[in-house]
Amino acid sequence: MAEFNLYLTSLLQQSPPLGVAVMMNNYFHDVATALLAASAFCLYAAHRVQESMGTPGAALFFLKTHRIMVKFFRFAFWWIILGGVPRTVFYASFEWNHFADRQQVPALIVKHVLMTVLVVWGVVAWRRLKAKVARLTGGLPAQMRAGLDAAEGGC
Repeated sequence: MAEFNLYLTSLLQQSPPLGVAVMMNNYFHDVATALLAASAFCLYAAHRVQESMGTPGAALFFLKTHRIMVKFFRFAFWWIILGGVPRTVFYASFEWNHFADRQQVPALIVKHVLMTVLVVWGVVAWRRLKAKVARLTGGLPAQMRAGLDAAEGGC
């Protein structure tokens, strides 16, 4: 493993564009984590408003909002999964060495714990909201449900 780390480190030193690509991937990976959690939080807030209003119109608005927000969730989720591959491969040579040299390992640990909590919370929140979406969709009047089905691509 140490040899592989040395190889990747030398590769990063020889190819500055590769270093930039890894850095940008890591940045967007963190942004995707925030997007996943933020999309769940925003949709949860919209659901609280819908719940307090309790009207079919509010339910329809929430359901249409959900259909748009789920695209953000899916993008963020798959970026976390796919962007995590190069991040994992280059982790020791790019991220760990950089932080260890500056004695910032505790900060790196806190960052990873926070990111893990955000991803887990975001996925759990989305799964809970999925059940509420199914309940609200079933409770819509037939005419509104037809309008929701007709607006499959968005609002």
